[in-house]
Amino acid sequence: MSIIVQQPEGPASSLVLLTHGVGSVPQSMLGVARWFTNHDRNAMVVSVASPEPSDISNGLQWFSVRNVTEANRQARVDAAMPVFVATVRHWQQASRVNEQRTLIAGFSQGAIMALESTKLAAPPALRIVAIAGRFATLPQQKSAAAIHLLHGSSDPVMPAALGQSAQARLLELGVDATLDLAPGVGHEPHPALLANLATRLAPA
Repeated sequence: MSIIVQQPEGPASSLVLLTHGVGSVPQSMLGVARWFTNHDRNAMVVSVASPEPSDISNGLQWFSVRNVTEANRQARVDAAMPVFVATVRHWQQASRVNEQRTLIAGFSQGAIMALESTKLAAPPALRIVAIAGRFATLPQQKSAAAIHLLHGSSDPVMPAALGQSAQARLLELGVDATLDLAPGVGHEPHPALLANLATRLAPA
């Protein structure tokens, strides 16, 4: 079940949705959620539950990673995307916040879904924080979303090269994209990955 981490008494200034990794649960993103509640006391912050039971653990998933390959990953993401978008729209309706003021902060598979949503003709969120994530396949067209990639330099699951190649392609396309690498950090939503995020999210 999704966890509402912060719900302001008045109108929400923004909506922050945390999307966890495959085989995990919303509780795993509470440390990241606390960073966002400290950053903006008027934001509605929700740690979202993926819709399906994981087929590799007791947790949850957006799509199966059993026998996943470079060739079949995109189709699995595409099949999961309508439910992902519907989930974002649900929380936007609940918070009365539109896509311009929606930020999705995803980890691992949650970051894949967040990044891939920016390929849509009408992305559900125009601010993305991708922690230890990747695109299923690199984008071919410019997105209106601002994308912040956070990666551990020692990540054995999603190598930092995936973040580097994603940023390079995004910049080629003219997308507002940044990449911050945390030395020695592996595959986890580590606090060090958030160290530069306040600067990245500061108004221009």
